[in-house]
Amino acid sequence: MMQSILTPLFNIVVFPGFLFLAAMGMLGQYVDRKLYARLQNRVGPPFIQPLADFIKLSAKQETLPEGADRRMFLVLPLVALAATVTASFYIPMWSDKALFSFDGDIIVTLYFLMIPTVSFFLAGHASTSLYAEIGAVRAITQFFAYEVPLFLAVLSPALLAGTWSISGIAAFYAARPGWWLFNILGFGVGMVAVLGKLEKVPFDIPEAETEIVGGAFTEYSGRLLALFKMTVDVEAIVAASLLAAIFLPFGLGLPALLGFLVYLLKVFLVLVLLTLLRTIMARLRIDQMMAFCWKILAPLAFVQIVASLVLKGVLS
Repeated sequence: MMQSILTPLFNIVVFPGFLFLAAMGMLGQYVDRKLYARLQNRVGPPFIQPLADFIKLSAKQETLPEGADRRMFLVLPLVALAATVTASFYIPMWSDKALFSFDGDIIVTLYFLMIPTVSFFLAGHASTSLYAEIGAVRAITQFFAYEVPLFLAVLSPALLAGTWSISGIAAFYAARPGWWLFNILGFGVGMVAVLGKLEKVPFDIPEAETEIVGGAFTEYSGRLLALFKMTVDVEAIVAASLLAAIFLPFGLGLPALLGFLVYLLKVFLVLVLLTLLRTIMARLRIDQMMAFCWKILAPLAFVQIVASLVLKGVLS
Protein backbone atom coordinates (compact mmCIF):
# COMPACT_ATOMS: atom_id res chain seq x y z
CA MET A 1 0.00 0.00 0.00
CA MET A 2 2.78 2.43 0.98
CA GLN A 3 4.75 1.62 -2.18
CA SER A 4 1.68 2.18 -4.36
CA ILE A 5 1.47 5.71 -2.92
CA LEU A 6 5.18 6.55 -2.88
CA THR A 7 5.90 5.52 -6.48
CA PRO A 8 3.47 7.98 -8.14
CA LEU A 9 4.52 10.65 -5.63
CA PHE A 10 8.18 10.12 -6.54
CA ASN A 11 7.29 10.28 -10.26
CA ILE A 12 5.42 13.54 -9.82
CA VAL A 13 7.79 15.35 -7.46
CA VAL A 14 11.22 13.97 -8.37
CA PHE A 15 11.55 11.99 -11.62
CA PRO A 16 10.35 12.57 -14.27
CA GLY A 17 8.36 15.27 -12.48
CA PHE A 18 9.10 18.65 -10.99
CA LEU A 19 12.74 18.35 -9.84
CA PHE A 20 13.86 16.65 -13.05
CA LEU A 21 12.08 19.24 -15.23
CA ALA A 22 13.47 22.11 -13.14
CA ALA A 23 17.03 20.79 -13.61
CA MET A 24 16.40 20.21 -17.32
CA GLY A 25 14.94 23.70 -17.64
CA MET A 26 18.06 25.27 -16.15
CA LEU A 27 20.28 23.17 -18.39
CA GLY A 28 18.17 24.14 -21.39
CA GLN A 29 18.42 27.82 -20.43
CA TYR A 30 22.20 27.52 -20.22
CA VAL A 31 22.42 25.86 -23.67
CA ASP A 32 20.15 28.51 -25.17
CA ARG A 33 22.01 31.47 -23.65
CA LYS A 34 25.46 30.03 -24.33
CA LEU A 35 24.74 29.15 -27.97
CA TYR A 36 22.94 32.47 -28.52
CA ALA A 37 25.99 34.31 -27.18
CA ARG A 38 28.51 32.30 -29.21
CA LEU A 39 26.52 32.92 -32.40
CA GLN A 40 26.81 36.65 -31.62
CA ASN A 41 30.55 36.33 -30.95
CA ARG A 42 30.12 36.75 -27.18
CA VAL A 43 31.37 34.49 -24.39
CA GLY A 44 28.03 33.78 -22.75
CA PRO A 45 27.24 32.77 -19.15
CA PRO A 46 29.02 30.08 -17.10
CA PHE A 47 27.35 26.69 -16.60
CA ILE A 48 26.16 27.54 -13.10
CA GLN A 49 24.51 30.85 -14.09
CA PRO A 50 20.85 29.67 -14.36
CA LEU A 51 21.00 28.14 -10.87
CA ALA A 52 22.76 31.22 -9.49
CA ASP A 53 20.08 33.47 -10.99
CA PHE A 54 17.31 31.37 -9.42
CA ILE A 55 18.96 31.40 -5.99
CA LYS A 56 19.62 35.16 -6.23
CA LEU A 57 15.99 35.92 -7.11
CA SER A 58 14.64 33.55 -4.46
CA ALA A 59 16.70 35.35 -1.79
CA LYS A 60 15.30 38.77 -2.64
CA GLN A 61 12.32 40.35 -0.95
CA GLU A 62 8.98 40.21 -2.74
CA THR A 63 7.07 43.45 -3.17
CA LEU A 64 3.33 43.72 -3.68
CA PRO A 65 2.21 46.69 -5.80
CA GLU A 66 -0.27 49.04 -4.18
CA GLY A 67 -3.78 48.25 -5.36
CA ALA A 68 -2.83 44.86 -6.80
CA ASP A 69 -5.08 41.82 -6.39
CA ARG A 70 -3.07 40.11 -3.63
CA ARG A 71 -4.52 36.62 -4.04
CA MET A 72 -4.13 36.51 -7.81
CA PHE A 73 -0.69 38.13 -7.65
CA LEU A 74 0.64 35.46 -5.27
CA VAL A 75 -1.07 32.35 -6.65
CA LEU A 76 -0.57 32.74 -10.41
CA PRO A 77 3.18 31.83 -10.50
CA LEU A 78 2.34 28.53 -8.78
CA VAL A 79 -0.58 27.87 -11.14
CA ALA A 80 1.58 28.47 -14.21
CA LEU A 81 4.37 26.19 -12.99
CA ALA A 82 2.01 23.43 -11.83
CA ALA A 83 0.18 23.38 -15.18
CA THR A 84 3.44 23.18 -17.13
CA VAL A 85 4.77 20.30 -15.03
CA THR A 86 1.43 18.46 -15.28
CA ALA A 87 1.51 18.67 -19.09
CA SER A 88 4.72 16.60 -19.11
CA PHE A 89 3.01 13.59 -17.50
CA TYR A 90 1.19 12.78 -20.76
CA ILE A 91 4.26 12.93 -23.02
CA PRO A 92 6.30 9.76 -23.68
CA MET A 93 9.92 10.69 -23.17
CA TRP A 94 12.23 7.69 -23.35
CA SER A 95 9.72 4.83 -22.91
CA ASP A 96 6.97 3.89 -25.34
CA LYS A 97 4.27 5.14 -22.95
CA ALA A 98 3.80 8.29 -20.93
CA LEU A 99 3.54 8.35 -17.15
CA PHE A 100 -0.22 8.93 -17.34
CA SER A 101 -1.50 8.05 -20.81
CA PHE A 102 -5.02 7.79 -22.20
CA ASP A 103 -6.77 8.30 -25.51
CA GLY A 104 -7.27 12.05 -25.84
CA ASP A 105 -4.31 13.12 -23.71
CA ILE A 106 -2.97 15.26 -26.56
CA ILE A 107 -5.89 17.65 -26.04
CA VAL A 108 -5.28 17.72 -22.29
CA THR A 109 -1.56 18.40 -22.82
CA LEU A 110 -2.22 21.30 -25.16
CA TYR A 111 -4.78 22.64 -22.71
CA PHE A 112 -2.29 22.56 -19.82
CA LEU A 113 0.30 24.31 -22.00
CA MET A 114 -2.21 27.11 -22.58
CA ILE A 115 -2.54 27.86 -18.87
CA PRO A 116 0.89 29.51 -18.38
CA THR A 117 0.20 32.17 -21.02
CA VAL A 118 -3.23 32.87 -19.53
CA SER A 119 -1.53 33.09 -16.13
CA PHE A 120 0.96 35.63 -17.51
CA PHE A 121 -1.93 37.73 -18.77
CA LEU A 122 -3.81 37.57 -15.46
CA ALA A 123 -0.59 38.31 -13.55
CA GLY A 124 -0.01 41.47 -15.56
CA HIS A 125 -3.62 42.50 -15.12
CA ALA A 126 -3.54 41.84 -11.37
CA SER A 127 -0.42 44.00 -11.02
CA THR A 128 -2.34 47.20 -11.89
CA SER A 129 0.81 48.56 -13.53
CA LEU A 130 0.69 50.27 -16.90
CA TYR A 131 3.76 48.44 -18.20
CA ALA A 132 2.47 45.10 -16.88
CA GLU A 133 -0.95 45.73 -18.42
CA ILE A 134 0.58 46.45 -21.83
CA GLY A 135 2.72 43.33 -21.59
CA ALA A 136 -0.29 41.27 -20.52
CA VAL A 137 -2.40 42.51 -23.44
CA ARG A 138 0.43 41.72 -25.85
CA ALA A 139 0.82 38.24 -24.34
CA ILE A 140 -2.85 37.34 -24.72
CA THR A 141 -3.03 38.90 -28.21
CA GLN A 142 -0.01 36.88 -29.29
CA PHE A 143 -1.61 33.82 -27.68
CA PHE A 144 -4.53 33.97 -30.11
CA ALA A 145 -2.10 34.19 -33.01
CA TYR A 146 0.25 31.22 -32.45
CA GLU A 147 -2.08 28.82 -30.61
CA VAL A 148 -4.19 27.88 -33.65
CA PRO A 149 -1.21 26.97 -35.89
CA LEU A 150 0.34 25.04 -32.99
CA PHE A 151 -2.86 23.04 -32.43
CA LEU A 152 -3.22 22.29 -36.14
CA ALA A 153 0.43 21.29 -36.51
CA VAL A 154 0.40 18.96 -33.49
CA LEU A 155 -2.98 17.40 -34.25
CA SER A 156 -2.29 16.64 -37.93
CA PRO A 157 -0.05 13.59 -37.19
CA ALA A 158 -2.88 12.25 -35.00
CA LEU A 159 -5.17 12.06 -38.03
CA LEU A 160 -2.84 9.71 -39.86
CA ALA A 161 -2.07 7.70 -36.72
CA GLY A 162 -5.77 7.34 -35.93
CA THR A 163 -5.37 8.13 -32.21
CA TRP A 164 -5.56 11.16 -29.91
CA SER A 165 -2.98 9.75 -27.52
CA ILE A 166 0.56 11.15 -27.69
CA SER A 167 1.95 7.75 -26.76
CA GLY A 168 -0.16 6.15 -29.50
CA ILE A 169 0.99 8.70 -32.08
CA ALA A 170 4.64 8.19 -31.16
CA ALA A 171 4.26 4.40 -31.26
CA PHE A 172 2.52 4.57 -34.67
CA TYR A 173 5.36 6.47 -36.33
CA ALA A 174 8.10 4.64 -34.41
CA ALA A 175 6.81 1.38 -35.91
CA ARG A 176 6.93 2.87 -39.43
CA PRO A 177 10.43 4.23 -40.09
CA GLY A 178 10.41 7.14 -42.52
CA TRP A 179 6.74 8.02 -42.06
CA TRP A 180 7.66 10.93 -39.79
CA LEU A 181 8.88 12.72 -42.92
CA PHE A 182 5.23 13.18 -43.95
CA ASN A 183 4.88 15.56 -40.99
CA ILE A 184 7.99 17.65 -41.66
CA LEU A 185 5.90 20.70 -42.61
CA GLY A 186 3.94 20.42 -39.37
CA PHE A 187 7.20 20.16 -37.46
CA GLY A 188 8.38 23.46 -38.98
CA VAL A 189 5.08 25.16 -38.14
CA GLY A 190 5.23 23.76 -34.62
CA MET A 191 8.77 25.04 -34.11
CA VAL A 192 7.82 28.59 -35.09
CA ALA A 193 4.65 28.46 -32.98
CA VAL A 194 6.66 27.30 -29.95
CA LEU A 195 8.90 30.34 -30.39
CA GLY A 196 5.76 32.42 -29.94
CA LYS A 197 4.63 30.38 -26.93
CA LEU A 198 8.01 30.85 -25.25
CA GLU A 199 8.00 34.56 -26.22
CA LYS A 200 11.42 34.35 -27.84
CA VAL A 201 12.73 36.48 -30.70
CA PRO A 202 11.12 37.34 -33.09
CA PHE A 203 8.03 36.93 -30.89
CA ASP A 204 9.36 38.45 -27.66
CA ILE A 205 6.84 41.27 -28.07
CA PRO A 206 5.25 40.89 -24.58
CA GLU A 207 8.63 41.23 -22.84
CA ALA A 208 10.19 43.90 -25.06
CA GLU A 209 12.68 45.29 -22.53
CA THR A 210 13.45 48.40 -24.56
CA GLU A 211 9.75 49.28 -24.71
CA ILE A 212 7.86 48.00 -21.66
CA VAL A 213 10.61 46.98 -19.19
CA GLY A 214 9.64 43.39 -18.32
CA GLY A 215 6.18 42.91 -19.75
CA ALA A 216 3.59 41.20 -17.57
CA PHE A 217 6.30 40.44 -14.96
CA THR A 218 7.34 44.07 -14.45
CA GLU A 219 5.99 44.25 -10.88
CA TYR A 220 7.13 40.77 -9.86
CA SER A 221 10.24 40.18 -7.77
CA GLY A 222 11.86 37.64 -5.47
CA ARG A 223 10.55 34.08 -5.37
CA LEU A 224 7.46 34.91 -7.41
CA LEU A 225 9.54 36.16 -10.34
CA ALA A 226 11.86 33.16 -9.94
CA LEU A 227 8.86 30.82 -10.25
CA PHE A 228 7.65 32.58 -13.40
CA LYS A 229 11.11 32.35 -14.97
CA MET A 230 11.33 28.67 -14.00
CA THR A 231 7.92 28.16 -15.64
CA VAL A 232 9.27 29.50 -18.93
CA ASP A 233 12.34 27.24 -18.70
CA VAL A 234 10.26 24.16 -17.88
CA GLU A 235 7.76 25.05 -20.60
CA ALA A 236 10.62 25.05 -23.13
CA ILE A 237 11.55 21.49 -22.09
CA VAL A 238 7.94 20.28 -22.15
CA ALA A 239 7.25 21.87 -25.54
CA ALA A 240 10.48 20.40 -26.96
CA SER A 241 9.53 16.99 -25.52
CA LEU A 242 6.09 17.25 -27.15
CA LEU A 243 7.56 18.10 -30.57
CA ALA A 244 10.18 15.35 -30.19
CA ALA A 245 7.58 12.71 -29.24
CA ILE A 246 5.25 13.52 -32.13
CA PHE A 247 7.59 14.55 -34.94
CA LEU A 248 10.82 12.73 -33.99
CA PRO A 249 9.59 9.34 -32.73
CA PHE A 250 12.99 7.71 -32.39
CA GLY A 251 14.38 5.73 -29.49
CA LEU A 252 11.08 4.65 -27.92
CA GLY A 253 11.13 1.16 -26.46
CA LEU A 254 14.92 1.05 -26.17
CA PRO A 255 16.64 -0.01 -22.91
CA ALA A 256 16.09 2.63 -20.23
CA LEU A 257 19.52 4.29 -20.27
CA LEU A 258 19.86 4.30 -24.06
CA GLY A 259 16.30 5.55 -24.49
CA PHE A 260 16.95 8.35 -21.99
CA LEU A 261 20.07 9.44 -23.87
CA VAL A 262 18.15 9.49 -27.17
CA TYR A 263 15.43 11.56 -25.48
CA LEU A 264 17.99 14.11 -24.26
CA LEU A 265 19.51 14.28 -27.75
CA LYS A 266 16.11 14.97 -29.35
CA VAL A 267 15.09 17.60 -26.80
CA PHE A 268 18.34 19.53 -27.05
CA LEU A 269 18.23 19.25 -30.84
CA VAL A 270 14.86 21.04 -30.75
CA LEU A 271 16.23 23.64 -28.30
CA VAL A 272 19.26 24.28 -30.52
CA LEU A 273 17.00 24.75 -33.56
CA LEU A 274 14.88 27.22 -31.57
CA THR A 275 18.01 29.14 -30.61
CA LEU A 276 19.18 29.24 -34.22
CA LEU A 277 15.79 30.57 -35.32
CA ARG A 278 15.80 33.38 -32.77
CA THR A 279 19.39 34.27 -33.60
CA ILE A 280 18.73 35.04 -37.25
CA MET A 281 15.55 37.07 -36.74
CA ALA A 282 14.63 40.50 -35.40
CA ARG A 283 11.61 41.30 -33.26
CA LEU A 284 8.32 41.73 -35.10
CA ARG A 285 5.59 44.20 -34.25
CA ILE A 286 2.44 42.70 -32.77
CA ASP A 287 0.48 43.36 -35.99
CA GLN A 288 3.21 41.69 -38.04
CA MET A 289 3.16 38.70 -35.72
CA MET A 290 -0.62 38.35 -36.00
CA ALA A 291 -0.49 38.60 -39.79
CA PHE A 292 2.34 36.07 -40.02
CA CYS A 293 0.55 33.50 -37.85
CA TRP A 294 -2.85 33.81 -39.51
CA LYS A 295 -1.74 34.33 -43.12
CA ILE A 296 1.28 32.01 -43.27
CA LEU A 297 1.53 29.61 -40.33
CA ALA A 298 -2.15 28.64 -40.16
CA PRO A 299 -2.47 27.94 -43.95
CA LEU A 300 0.72 25.84 -43.81
CA ALA A 301 -0.73 23.86 -40.92
CA PHE A 302 -3.93 23.32 -42.94
CA VAL A 303 -1.81 22.03 -45.83
CA GLN A 304 -0.26 19.51 -43.42
CA ILE A 305 -3.72 18.40 -42.27
CA VAL A 306 -4.97 18.00 -45.85
CA ALA A 307 -1.85 16.00 -46.75
CA SER A 308 -2.43 13.71 -43.76
CA LEU A 309 -6.08 13.19 -44.70
CA VAL A 310 -5.19 12.43 -48.33
CA LEU A 311 -2.48 9.98 -47.30
CA LYS A 312 -4.82 8.31 -44.83
CA GLY A 313 -7.43 7.92 -47.57
CA VAL A 314 -4.92 6.43 -49.98
CA LEU A 315 -3.63 3.94 -47.40
CA SER A 316 -7.10 2.89 -46.35
